[in-house]
Amino acid sequence: MIKLYAMGPLFGLPDPSPFVVKALMLLKMSGVPFETKAMSFRETPKGKIPYVRDGDLLLGDSHFIGRHLEVKYGADFSGGYSTADLAKGWAVARMLEDHLYFALVYDRWVPDANFDKGPRQYFKSIPAPIRPFISASIRSKVRKMLHAQGMGRHSETERRELAKGDIDAVAALLGSNAYFLGPRVSGVDATIFAFLGSLACPYFNHSLVDCVRSNSRLMSYLTTIQSEYFPEFRV
Repeated sequence: MIKLYAMGPLFGLPDPSPFVVKALMLLKMSGVPFETKAMSFRETPKGKIPYVRDGDLLLGDSHFIGRHLEVKYGADFSGGYSTADLAKGWAVARMLEDHLYFALVYDRWVPDANFDKGPRQYFKSIPAPIRPFISASIRSKVRKMLHAQGMGRHSETERRELAKGDIDAVAALLGSNAYFLGPRVSGVDATIFAFLGSLACPYFNHSLVDCVRSNSRLMSYLTTIQSEYFPEFRV
């Protein structure tokens, strides 16, 4: 049985990492039996989550986990859509994973209130005497990463404009479709649900929550997927 390594439910989400939520949904879509296990940074092949163990294979990255399900188990995440439709899905997935993601990271890790109620919980297992130093060091590294990537160089107004542009683009392309590309679910829906669902999480206090939750069409879409794949949670 495939073992998916993750952090587990937190903040009212199936996992605090949208990449893990994506992998969870792809596994559920595939119908391949799996179980979730607590992750370890000593084991992860790429220094991040999610990763899976399938027999002797240890594989990291949600995209390559999906590809493994397709190649080894015959999973079909195309939804039967055309090459052009799937190309649109690919472009949107890259926009969310390689751009919007950094706005999400900023709003969880940089504002003190959100960090204290959110990412600070990741360090609870560290011995108390050194916990403040470790958490401060990792938080500093995240800040430097955000600055190097570019999102950390912008003002709050500028970050919101960039992130809202991504959110509005998804909403416009979704239109009245049941799923992103049409009447059938496809792999890109796992990415969109993971990232917009994470942004919509009311546990955190930032302006992007309202950007998603104020759009009734997006919320209807997210609720549909949540009801089908994550019925134990609420968007």
